[in-house]
Amino acid sequence: MSALRPATIPRVHRISGQAQGTTYAVTWYADGVSVTQIQIDSIFKSLDASLSIYQPGSLISRFNESEGGIEMDRHLAFVVEKSMQIYRETGGLSDITVYPLVRAWGFGVKTADAMPDSAAIRLLLRCVGSDKLKIAGGRLVKTVPCVQIDVNGIAQGYSVDVVAKFLEARGIENYMVEVGGEIRTKGRKQPGNEPMKIGIETPSAHAFDAPAIREVISIGNGAVTTSGSYRKYRESGGKRLSHIIDPQTGFPVQREIISATVVAPEAITADGFDNALLAAGVDGAFEILRTHPEMEAYFIYRKPDGTVGDTASAGFGKYIVLTAE
Repeated sequence: MSALRPATIPRVHRISGQAQGTTYAVTWYADGVSVTQIQIDSIFKSLDASLSIYQPGSLISRFNESEGGIEMDRHLAFVVEKSMQIYRETGGLSDITVYPLVRAWGFGVKTADAMPDSAAIRLLLRCVGSDKLKIAGGRLVKTVPCVQIDVNGIAQGYSVDVVAKFLEARGIENYMVEVGGEIRTKGRKQPGNEPMKIGIETPSAHAFDAPAIREVISIGNGAVTTSGSYRKYRESGGKRLSHIIDPQTGFPVQREIISATVVAPEAITADGFDNALLAAGVDGAFEILRTHPEMEAYFIYRKPDGTVGDTASAGFGKYIVLTAE
C-alpha cells in the first residue's frame, strides 16, 4: 500500500510591471504552476503591436494613416467588433472614431497647444462616427479617409481578459488581473479561501478632489472597471475639461456623473460601457443598463447643490462588503 502524498498548499504568486502607458499586476494562487514575467510581457507586446496608438508601426496606427483601411489581426478584429456593437447599443455614446477629437483636445499622443473652437470641432465631426467603419472579410475599411480610431477606452479591458484566459489555460483557477485599474478576478485568495476585495475610488468631497475609497466590493468570478471624469483632465479658462469626449457634440463630457463603476462577466464589456454610462448621465445610464442584465453599475454623481451622492443598479448591492464612513 503506497503512502498518501501530503496535500499541496497553494501559494501566492505576483508579477507586476508597466505596459500600455500604465501599470499591471497579476496575482494568482497555485502550487507548481509557473507563469513568468517574460510570458506576461510578451502578451502585452503582442497587444500593443495591434492596438497601441502610441506605437507608430502598430496595426491601429497603420489604419489611421491609411486612406481606405487595413487587414486586421485577431486582437484588432475582436476589439473593433465589440466596439461597434457597444456603439450601436449606447446610441453612439461609445465611439472609437473619436480619436481626431481626442487629439484636438490634447489627450492624444501629443498635447495640443490651444483648445479647439466650435468651427474646428464641426470640421472634425465630419470624420467621427462608427457608421463610417465597415468590416469586409478580415479588413477594417473606412468610408471617409479622415476617419481615425482610438481603442484606449476598451483595450485595457480586453488586455485583462487575454491575460486571464492565459492563466486559465495553464490551469490557474484563483487569480486577479489588473491593468491600469481595470480588474478581473476568479476564485478566492488561498490558502485561507478568502474573497478578493476591490476598492472603488471616488473624490472625497467635490468632483475633482484627491480620490478616496468609497466602497469595497467582492465580485467573485467577473470583471470590474471604473471610468472617472476626475482622473485625467486639462484646464482651460478656469475649467477642468474631462478626457472623455462626447462623440456627438465633440466637446468634453460635462455630466453629473463623476465616476461609473461597471461589473460584467468580461473586462472588455465593463470597460467598453463605463465611459458611455458616464457620458449618458444618471437617467440615460439606467436606460442602457435596463437592456443589459449581465451588467451592474455604481455611480458617484454631483448633485445640483454641489455635494456628492451615489446610486447603483438594483443588483450591485450584493457585491458591497464594506462602505466607507
